[in-house]
Amino acid sequence: MYDKLAILALFVFLYSLIAGRIERSAVSGPIVLVAAGILMGPVAFGWFEGGEIREQLRLLADLTLALILFVDAANADLAVLKKRYQIPFRMLMLGLPGVIALGFGLALVMFDALTLFEAAILATMLAATDAALGKAVITDPSVPPSIREGLNVESGLNDGLCVPILFIFIALALDTRGDGTVTPLLLVLQEVGIGLLIGIGLSFAGARLLGYCSRKGWVTDIWMQATVAGLALACFAVAQEMHASGYVAAFTGGITFGFLAGESTHKYVHAAEGVGETLAVLTWLLFGVAIAGQLADLITWKIALYALLSLTIVRVLPMYVALTGSGESTHSRLFLGWFGPRGLASIVFAVIVLDSGLPGAEMMSIVVAATVFFSLIAHGITAKPLVKWIAAND
Repeated sequence: MYDKLAILALFVFLYSLIAGRIERSAVSGPIVLVAAGILMGPVAFGWFEGGEIREQLRLLADLTLALILFVDAANADLAVLKKRYQIPFRMLMLGLPGVIALGFGLALVMFDALTLFEAAILATMLAATDAALGKAVITDPSVPPSIREGLNVESGLNDGLCVPILFIFIALALDTRGDGTVTPLLLVLQEVGIGLLIGIGLSFAGARLLGYCSRKGWVTDIWMQATVAGLALACFAVAQEMHASGYVAAFTGGITFGFLAGESTHKYVHAAEGVGETLAVLTWLLFGVAIAGQLADLITWKIALYALLSLTIVRVLPMYVALTGSGESTHSRLFLGWFGPRGLASIVFAVIVLDSGLPGAEMMSIVVAATVFFSLIAHGITAKPLVKWIAAND
């Protein structure tokens, strides 16, 4: 056990020394991390076994995503979002259903082994985007503020919106709705509505309590590192325990906290960002160990083609159409459509589907893993060039 802990600890230390240099390079951090994980896994050095890692991957991905969603939401520029709210609104209310519908149709055509509802499940898993992988774009000041905040809100909320849709399709695929009393509409309202209330309620109380204790001088710089991270994970965990969307709770909780903290927001969330980045390093490293290294033996040409189409036409076309009439330029609509990277949420969804026992679960998980892997490369390599492109053309 300690030999594996030593490897992970030393890797995190060494990576932290060059993380800033990697962020300025053409290769993104997650690409480096997944590549390192592949080398550490059974296909190369064999320091880790893939099977023993998969069990911990969902929890680690869940915690990482919850913390990143909270921090990004807390740092959101609400003044800009208030003026250009129509971008995330159109992307979530029009673009997201379009992505699911187009992905569903493509899955039905390409994968004969999948049932009607399994095709819908696959499309839903791959409609969720990753706030962590989009961080390089969302935090770059050269990207127009309306685009940055639009992508931030869209990536923050679409995970939570996809959760109840995913569970509805899983229930229909298994030909059951639990005890027969939970309808699809009620499930959506429960997942989103209760998650919203928990996120706002906990963060409102937490922000007020933090402000009071800070004025009393009870909060030290050392303990500040645990304060926001604890609140973010509490929003997520309480919502999950209440059978609501922890993703919605984490994101709305972050917005609430940032609004109440005001000018002190950065001071409060700065340490939590470091915790989130550390968790992200471990998540992508273990993804490389447990999943990415085995993909070469599992991917067929149909899976590869579907994954590539999912990242391009299936995502870009519905978003481009949804933003038509919004006042955004062609460049902006293409940029907003392209930067929908797949990552942590899709990995978590794949584990949920595997646990469901559906006949097509293994195949769907391979498609998801391939799409996430291709997304790491495609969105990681294009982030810097396209940020320069949008800054010059918008």
